[in-house]
Amino acid sequence: MTTADDRKRRAARRRFATLRRSVTLFRAFLVEQTDPDHFYGLLATDSVRQVHGYTELSGRTVLDVGGGPGYFAAAFRAAGARYVGLDPDVGDFSAAGESVAGMLRGSGTALPVRTGSVDVTFSSNVVEHVAEPPRMLDEMVRVTRPGGLIFVSYTPWFSPWGGHETAPWHYLGGDRARRRYERRTGRPPKNRFRETLFPVSIADTLRWARSNDQIDMVDALPRYHPWWARWVIRVPWLREVVAWNFVLVLRRRAGHQPDTMQKSELTGGRVAM
Repeated sequence: MTTADDRKRRAARRRFATLRRSVTLFRAFLVEQTDPDHFYGLLATDSVRQVHGYTELSGRTVLDVGGGPGYFAAAFRAAGARYVGLDPDVGDFSAAGESVAGMLRGSGTALPVRTGSVDVTFSSNVVEHVAEPPRMLDEMVRVTRPGGLIFVSYTPWFSPWGGHETAPWHYLGGDRARRRYERRTGRPPKNRFRETLFPVSIADTLRWARSNDQIDMVDALPRYHPWWARWVIRVPWLREVVAWNFVLVLRRRAGHQPDTMQKSELTGGRVAM
C-alpha cells in the first residue's frame, strides 16, 4: 500500500535525480585519481541524500559494508545516523583522516553483527570486489531488522568502468586487460581480475533478489543517471553497458524473524565506539 510518505519520498527522489547532478558527479569522477577527497566527499554526500530518499536516517543505525576510507562516515553522521563502518582492513579508514572509532574489521561475507540488529545496511562499490556476491548480499539481509532497508550499489562488469583502472580494455577480457596494464605501468593493477575484481552483472543481482523470500524489492536504478533515464534498467543487455553503476534498494520483510544469533560487535567485542 502506497502511503502519503511514500509519495512524498518518491517526488523528492525525482527532484534530486537531475541532469545537473549527473554532470556534476561525472566531472568529479574525472579527477577521482588526482583529487580523491573531492570525488569521494561529493559521492558520500550524494549517496546519503539518495538513501534518505527511501528512509529516515536520523537516529537510525547504519552499517556500511566495505566502508573503506571514512568519507561516508562523516556524511551519514551529519544526517543524524549512528554510523558503523566495516572493512577487511580498518587502516583504510585513515585515508580520509577518519579515526577508527565505530569501525569494524571483518568480511562482508561473514558479518560480525547480530541478526536483525541494523536499521539500514549500505554498501557502495563493494559487490564487484567480492568473489561470492550472493553470500555478501545474504549477510546484508540477515543483519537488517525486519522492515529495515538494504541499499547496495556497484559497478557492473560490462559498464565502461567495469574493469576499473584497466578499463576499457576489460571488454577484450579481464586477463588481457590486466596484462596490458602491467606492460604499460610496470606494476599490477590494484583491481586484479578474479582476485580483487570480479565480473558481476545486473542480471545476476536481480535474479538473486527475485529469488529471496526475505526481501521486497523497493527500487532498481542507475545510480548516477537522471530520473528520466532509469528505464534502462528494464532493458536486458543494454542496462549492463549504459548503467555505469547499479543501485538495488530492498526492504527486509517484517514477517521473517531472525533465525540465528551471531556475536555482535555493535554491542561489544572489538568495536571502538
